[in-house]
Amino acid sequence: MKKRVDLLNGNILSSLIKLALPITATSLIQVAYNMTDMIWIGRVGSGAVTAIGTAGMYMWIAQGVAIIPKIGGQVRVAQEIGSNNISYAKKITNTVLQITIFLALIYSLFLYFGNHSLIAFYNLSNPETIMRAENYLKIICFGLIFTFFNFVMTGLLTATGDSKSPFIANTMGLAINIILDPLLIFGIGFLPALNVSGAAIATIVAQLSVSLYFVRHIVEDNYLFNEIKLTQKIIFNEIKSILKVGFPSAIQTIGFAFISMIISRYVATFGDEAIAVQRVGSQIESVSWMTADGFSASINTFIAQNYGAKNIKRAKKGYLTAFVLISIWGVFTTLLLFFGSSHIFKIFIVEPELLPMGTEYLKILGLSQLFMCYEIVTSGAFAGFGKTSIPSTVSLVLTSARIPGTIILANLLGNITGVWWAISISTLLKGLLLIIFLLINFT
Repeated sequence: MKKRVDLLNGNILSSLIKLALPITATSLIQVAYNMTDMIWIGRVGSGAVTAIGTAGMYMWIAQGVAIIPKIGGQVRVAQEIGSNNISYAKKITNTVLQITIFLALIYSLFLYFGNHSLIAFYNLSNPETIMRAENYLKIICFGLIFTFFNFVMTGLLTATGDSKSPFIANTMGLAINIILDPLLIFGIGFLPALNVSGAAIATIVAQLSVSLYFVRHIVEDNYLFNEIKLTQKIIFNEIKSILKVGFPSAIQTIGFAFISMIISRYVATFGDEAIAVQRVGSQIESVSWMTADGFSASINTFIAQNYGAKNIKRAKKGYLTAFVLISIWGVFTTLLLFFGSSHIFKIFIVEPELLPMGTEYLKILGLSQLFMCYEIVTSGAFAGFGKTSIPSTVSLVLTSARIPGTIILANLLGNITGVWWAISISTLLKGLLLIIFLLINFT
């Protein structure tokens, strides 16, 4: 079966869909990882949801760190493939994997030894919730090297036009996670109920299985990975190129996570239950976000390969095609979150007193989904051209504006609804501005 899609020739719509569908499915699988944990943990109680929600912020930062080799490697490898320089693309791939392992080990040590201070940042009031969050971080850090590796391998394979292999690998991991979650969270037979810690262990085992699949792919590959030697000398000149592309995107993601943590700390002043609502709402919204991210990764690779091949006209047409496709999805998710908010929220938290807050959150978020999709796909287009600093700057500035925005709007409205409105308004503005900046730069 042919796994790599030819992005340099043929029908643009067909090529993008063939590449984007497995990537989008892979992104949704990643969402399903988190949602599976959240659905089962929600049965334990809102305190357990809060524990995973607070600890999960640091996993978000982990993703930001991993974006450096993921985006930098994906763009650079795709550009070299587009210019038909496969031998150098292989060397870049080796350096990317070396960087990935190094960053994963450093961040794992950071989480393990700093877990108490990291959770203390939130000023949570329930000692049991604090203990669960700290335990989750201590356990999950042992599997971070697998998470980093899988994330970067997905990007490298996508750079070659192969989005099917990551889909197969992550589907297998999800299946394992779905089976292990209830067994380890609630216990069965000789297995004790591990609650939040069980969810962390299930995730590690699932990620390990995905890593083993990718290792097998590396061993059998004869296109990009057949010259991998992690002990060989790093190409230091290429590190600069990888950082140039990947670092702004990493700062954007990490900055977004930090800002969200500050907002979460403010949300916590409304009670631990408000944190649980925010966490669940974010997980639900992530279906829309990760789908757009799938299209973003595909347009990233499409533009990068065609940019490397000096076919700028085809690269621009690819973005316009992706823009139309994501518009359809954005309208759909807006309608779904606005009109189905209460039914969707009840899937995750069954406590009826939290339903009004959760429903209102989803309705307000729903209003900005189309523009969130525009932001993500347009950022992918910028990355394909190797220009990640523009979307990163726009994102950081307007996301930072959420901090004073939440305080001002919450005081004006007299409740937590102001926080939700600040988030939604900033998302809308980011989408609009990035489209304008792309038109200015590439027309």
